Amino acid sequence: MKLKVLLVDDEINILKNLQAVVPWEDVNAEIVGLAKNGKTALELAREHRPHLILCDIRMPVMDGIEFLGALREFDADAEVIMMTGYQDFSYVRSVIRYEVRDYILKPIDYEELTRTIRRLADGIRERDAEQRTIQREWRQMFRLAYERVLYDLLIDAGSGTAKPLLKLSELSGGNLAFAMMLIDVEDYAKRGVRWDERERKLWNFAVHNILQEHFAGLEVPHSVLQMRGGEWCVLIERTPPESFDRSECAAWAEELRRKIGAYLKLSIRVALHPVSVPLERLAGTYKHLQRSLNLSFGGEGGVIVPAFQRAGQEETQRLWDWIEEMVTGLKRCDRRKTEEALRELNESFRRLPESSFERIEPILHYVCLHLLREMRAMDVIGRDDEAEFWSRIDRSPGIRETLAVINRLIDQSIDSAMKKKTSDVLMLAAKDYIERNLSSDLSIDLLADYLGISGSYFSLLFKQHFGETFVEYVTRQRMEMAKSLLALSDKNVTAVGQMVGYSERRYFTRVFSKYTGMLPSEYRELSHRREIKPVLSGWADKEQ
Repeated sequence: MKLKVLLVDDEINILKNLQAVVPWEDVNAEIVGLAKNGKTALELAREHRPHLILCDIRMPVMDGIEFLGALREFDADAEVIMMTGYQDFSYVRSVIRYEVRDYILKPIDYEELTRTIRRLADGIRERDAEQRTIQREWRQMFRLAYERVLYDLLIDAGSGTAKPLLKLSELSGGNLAFAMMLIDVEDYAKRGVRWDERERKLWNFAVHNILQEHFAGLEVPHSVLQMRGGEWCVLIERTPPESFDRSECAAWAEELRRKIGAYLKLSIRVALHPVSVPLERLAGTYKHLQRSLNLSFGGEGGVIVPAFQRAGQEETQRLWDWIEEMVTGLKRCDRRKTEEALRELNESFRRLPESSFERIEPILHYVCLHLLREMRAMDVIGRDDEAEFWSRIDRSPGIRETLAVINRLIDQSIDSAMKKKTSDVLMLAAKDYIERNLSSDLSIDLLADYLGISGSYFSLLFKQHFGETFVEYVTRQRMEMAKSLLALSDKNVTAVGQMVGYSERRYFTRVFSKYTGMLPSEYRELSHRREIKPVLSGWADKEQ
């Protein structure tokens, strides 16, 4: 941070000496203005907003005391050093109320002045860093609350969303609307059962970062929300709602497919809703895109823009309604609602004529995929059980057999979900949030606020559940992710540090060295010598 300095004195020789003798470059400061009186100094201060002002007391036109009074009306932060002779020292009392930082007596001892300037410069930079940290934390807290409301709206979380929805509408003047883009990793449900926990985290982390980088580069207001493993909903904001350019949105989607394919060797499918979606219609639009994407065999280029329900589809719509009720009940651990929806779903299928089976079969297949992904996200199914279900689905069962699979999935999900204590559910949500936000600022207060509990209770639950403190857990997660990225990608050390939440390379290196016993560069070199399979080697660092 380069400091801006304003020098004010009616003696030209003193101004010249201040310019020449003080080592401004060493202090990382630049002189932005010179003034011979308070009036000129005031104009320069308004224009440049200096961090540090050296000012004489006795001057023509406007003296130092009058200048300070006018300065503090619009700038309370600038540090001021007053320069005064022995005969003027009685004036010191008059400037105390203007928060003068220090006083230098004339004739000036330039060595003493330099020491004072260095001390004040350090203080200014420390305060600036603190303010930036506070601002970043406030932005993060606001973003956290904002995205939590959007996420709850998307999944139709229920009555608890009504108040946040109202506040969000008031904040935007009722004009907030979005284009929606749903991104899904192709065959993720099947891939997920083959990946171990480390691989699953790494792939989701990598895709999420590419999405964030892509939309940040477009400089459009947006939110990237991971809905579950391998699925993200991107909301592109418009206030007031304007017509969205369909071809522009489609171009963004195609570019995303290209990037993820080139860097990660993964295929994604994208469903678009480029028409403005108001807050109250987010859940319905999200579900519609999700169904369309999972029942589609891919549109042109893997990007689809689905139409809404047409006449004659009421029967299918009723099936979808029961499916959504069933999944919602499962997420809320509501046994009665889930079993009731499952019973209605079974009855609906039994009433269908055989001529409808061919059309309904893809829906049943989607239900199986949908349930397996939700169960994995809720941590209510093990890898072995999931593999067994997949083997049954891969045998292409008929309608009755598929219904039997769905019934068994639901029974197992309800039993597992009901066994989980409230504290376990909270900690699962905390774990999921940490995984999705490793690159952001994370703190106990942020997570406690996200979960709606106190910070002290969160800390207690966290230590009981994970066997380590929040800081220890987050550091370990970040270091393990950093190790994977160093070994499996071409990102440079600075970029890797930033991706796991460390903005400064030096601090990241220190934490990494303490955790692993070696520098990041040394770890990468050792990993390459061991010939670790570079699953992310295509994710090249474009900024190296």
